[in-house]
Amino acid sequence: MTAQRWLAWGAGIIAGLLLILIFTLLLVPSRELEQLTVRWFARQGYDFSASDFGKAFPLGVSARGVTIADNRGPLLRLDTVRTRLELLPLLAGKVSVDVDGSIGAGQFDGTFRPRAGTGVFSARDVRLEDIPFFRTATDADIKGVMTADATLAGTGRSKGGEVKLAVKGAHIRGATISGVPLPDAVYETVRGMVRVAGGRATIDSFSLQGEDVYVRLSGTMPLMAPMGNSPLNLSLELMPRPAFLDRQKLVFTLLAKYLITPGHYRLPIRGTLSKPLLQ
Repeated sequence: MTAQRWLAWGAGIIAGLLLILIFTLLLVPSRELEQLTVRWFARQGYDFSASDFGKAFPLGVSARGVTIADNRGPLLRLDTVRTRLELLPLLAGKVSVDVDGSIGAGQFDGTFRPRAGTGVFSARDVRLEDIPFFRTATDADIKGVMTADATLAGTGRSKGGEVKLAVKGAHIRGATISGVPLPDAVYETVRGMVRVAGGRATIDSFSLQGEDVYVRLSGTMPLMAPMGNSPLNLSLELMPRPAFLDRQKLVFTLLAKYLITPGHYRLPIRGTLSKPLLQ
């Protein structure tokens, strides 16, 4: 058999498999696909709901009004989300999944290749007030505009990656940790990086820079399933200027036991991601 005929046979087989995959997806009711999604999130410890769920041409699903929650309440709301298989990689025998959507006025998109364990993700112009996690987890009123970029590499024990984020014009009010209030503040810039390797997340150089106070968060978190059960080993440092400290004297009086040097507080945070505790 000539090389051209081999190529023709190969192209025909790939096209046939692709058609089978398309017809299979078309024949599966949208309701069944939604239930598969609900069960997958349930295995991770989360509730999934959507006001509208259906198929996206040619090989994908889309949803509107998505809410992801745990036993405390909503964690993430997506106005729209769409996930689909890329056709060209399928023709080469590779699986590549694209995702995109919106959170309020913000947008996000990403690509994931399951076999290689690689992926990239980005989010732009996402308002923190449109992410219910912060209020659910801390009872805080948090505002700001976030940009985030993430990469994923490896499979199994070698799985790793990193997340970089930046927030402009952050306002944090009413934040507490295990009932202990943190100072209300406005931060011009927030920058941080989280690295993941060996089943552990490490927070590097996560800082909040305000006119009157500087805050730094660092530490590690072994990753568990569900994510909310991940134990925390974090340190939150507060470095207020005298005028800021005087304006929020009551809050810093409650934090007096964490004063390590004048104008420098260090708060050890333990517990879990879903229930952080001050030690």
